[in-house]
Amino acid sequence: MNDDFYEILGVSKDASADEIKKAYRKKARKLHPDVNPDPAAADQMKKVSQAYETLSNPEKRRMYDMGGQNPFGGGGFGGFGGGATFDFSDLFDVFAGASGMSGRGRGPIPRERRGNDILRRMTLELDDVVFGSEKELTFPTAVTCNRCHGNCCEPGTGTKKCTVCSGIGHVQRTVNSLLGQMVQLAPCSACQGHGTIIENPCSECQGHGRVQEERTITLRVPAGIDTGRRIQLRGEGEAGEAGGPAGDLFVEVRVKEHEIFHREGNDLLARLTISMVAAALGTKATLTTFDGEREVEIKAGTQPGDVIRLRDLGVTALRGDSRGDILIEVGVEIPKKLSGAEKDLLAKFGEMRNEPDLRSAAKNAQHSDGGVFAKLREKFRDL
Repeated sequence: MNDDFYEILGVSKDASADEIKKAYRKKARKLHPDVNPDPAAADQMKKVSQAYETLSNPEKRRMYDMGGQNPFGGGGFGGFGGGATFDFSDLFDVFAGASGMSGRGRGPIPRERRGNDILRRMTLELDDVVFGSEKELTFPTAVTCNRCHGNCCEPGTGTKKCTVCSGIGHVQRTVNSLLGQMVQLAPCSACQGHGTIIENPCSECQGHGRVQEERTITLRVPAGIDTGRRIQLRGEGEAGEAGGPAGDLFVEVRVKEHEIFHREGNDLLARLTISMVAAALGTKATLTTFDGEREVEIKAGTQPGDVIRLRDLGVTALRGDSRGDILIEVGVEIPKKLSGAEKDLLAKFGEMRNEPDLRSAAKNAQHSDGGVFAKLREKFRDL
């Protein structure tokens, strides 16, 4: 009869992956051959390892739950008999202590480190993004040291292999614990785990391979970019330590409001106010666009709120060559004060068009059946 893997680990059938891992580690501390020489413990460790190998793998666990047995055949603890294979880093975490050395990387720690990414913000004018442009950006950052060119040493000198760890970057030490004597790996304190020692650090960068200074770059602003978008420049961020690769530069864009145009996607919106005479008779106006001056024709009878479209004079698309339009909303200015002569002319104009006397119409509306406003209310009530 097959053993129950859940019983072996001492967990319930609905145990989480974290609970299974903790149960396995607890068992391993008691049964591992390094701390328990009893042959029976080695046999039990094989079963614990086999149970953990199956239940820690979601697919294997699913198949095990369906079949009620190990669907992948027998196997034991890798290295102590059997054919089971699993991640030894779990055991290394249990027995290596707080050494800071992973079970997968016991070699020297590289000095080279990638530089940090940088975020900068830039304010642009609308005309900078209609066609695209180039702008200079100055910012403080870390750059490669010109004296040592990133190798951290004074010119003419170099690094020396650490004699304490023989260049491997870590040392072994034996410590006493509740489980008995155990061997730990720890970074070498003489070389900080690098395996080499800088005897003569660069006097310019103090052995870091980089220094702080202001840097100016030319930024290509793509046509069509809008507020909130970021431009990424790979390798233009902080220089890495000890000659490591540079990070990236991110430039976040803000486009200022324009005095004439309001941007709506790739279209540009504008408002043109004309007199009521010009709206009635028609006229022409000149509009300064980003392509130069353009003549705008206002047709006779133009109404307030009418929109005139000037095609392909808007913003260039961010990805492509097409452009938006300029949309001009027409406003009609009604004079607030009229002279006597102007009032007479307007009155005659109204008579010529057989327009009713609005004062009389308003008076009649008050005494009619419910009035004009009452009829309007009834109309909206029926909608």
